[in-house]
Amino acid sequence: MQQTFTPEELELLAKTVDALSAYMGKPVLGEIDQTEEGYEWIAFGTPLEQGKEVDSDAVLMQMGGPAARLVGASALLEDFNRSVYQCEFLWGIQIGEPPLRFTRIDYQGDEVDWSEDLSMLLPFGLDDTDIIAEMEAQDMNDDYGDFDDDDIDEETPSPEKGTYLGRKVWH
Repeated sequence: MQQTFTPEELELLAKTVDALSAYMGKPVLGEIDQTEEGYEWIAFGTPLEQGKEVDSDAVLMQMGGPAARLVGASALLEDFNRSVYQCEFLWGIQIGEPPLRFTRIDYQGDEVDWSEDLSMLLPFGLDDTDIIAEMEAQDMNDDYGDFDDDDIDEETPSPEKGTYLGRKVWH
C-alpha cells in the first residue's frame, strides 16, 4: 500500500487549499507531514490574526516555515516559507490502512470519515470546471469589487457626465 499522496492527489489537495482560501476570504495553509507510522497526512489551517481573540475550542498548531511542505498558492508566498505561524487547525486527511485509504480528521482531531476516494472527503466538489469558475469569480471580485454586469441594461444609452449606471452622481 502506498503511504504517500500521489501527484494527482497532491494536485487535488492544492486546489482544495486554493478554493478554501477563496471561499473563506483569507489564507488557508495546507501542510503535508508524516505520522509516526510513516503515512502522509495533510493539515488545513488558517494563520491567527494579531490581537484577535481565539475561540477556546480551537485547536492550534504551528504551520509554515523553511521545513514545511506546503501545497497550494499559499505555498508560493515567501512569508509562509520563511516564518512559522500559529494557526487554527481546520481539519485534515491522513492516509491509513486498507480497506479505506483516507481518513478525514475534524477540527478537534477526531477521525470522522473514511473513504477510498480522496475527493469524497473534501468540503466541496472539485472538478476542474468548479475550480476554474471559482477562481474566475474571485479574480472578477478582486479586479472590480462587487460589481455585477447584470446591473447594466444593454438597451440603456451610455451614461452622461455626472451619472453612473443611470444614477446621478453629486460632485
